[in-house]
Amino acid sequence: MNTVSKIETWADSHHPKWIDFIRVALGLFILYKGVLFVSNVDVLMQMTQNADIAFFNMALAHYVAFAHLVGGLLIAIGLLTRIAVIVQIPILIGAVFFVNIKEGFLSTINNMEFAFSLVVLVLLCVILFFGSGKFSVDRWMKQHPNE
Repeated sequence: MNTVSKIETWADSHHPKWIDFIRVALGLFILYKGVLFVSNVDVLMQMTQNADIAFFNMALAHYVAFAHLVGGLLIAIGLLTRIAVIVQIPILIGAVFFVNIKEGFLSTINNMEFAFSLVVLVLLCVILFFGSGKFSVDRWMKQHPNE
């Protein structure tokens, strides 16, 4: 049994039920941010116009929007949870360290966005460690393999 399997087995047997509620709320919040990102096309267009490499920024913006929409839904229902979290973590690392550096970590304008990004990043790491939990599609599929 390798280390990842041992950690997964331990986390599954010691999974507090309250983390399931945190997972659902986190997934819905990420889905909400994805909807906001997609619905605010003006900010997306302004971001790509100000950059020297507009194609890369446009592709990155589409990746972030798609990852938030699909990943938020997957995290909320508990389907392929660890994979969805792994896709979200680089986005949140970028949001915490690169986006918030431009605005200033402690600026009054950016204070709440930095705090939200940091809390979501920490919660994603917790969900990555503990997994999807008892109230999830992953657990149901594991218990009912032939249905």
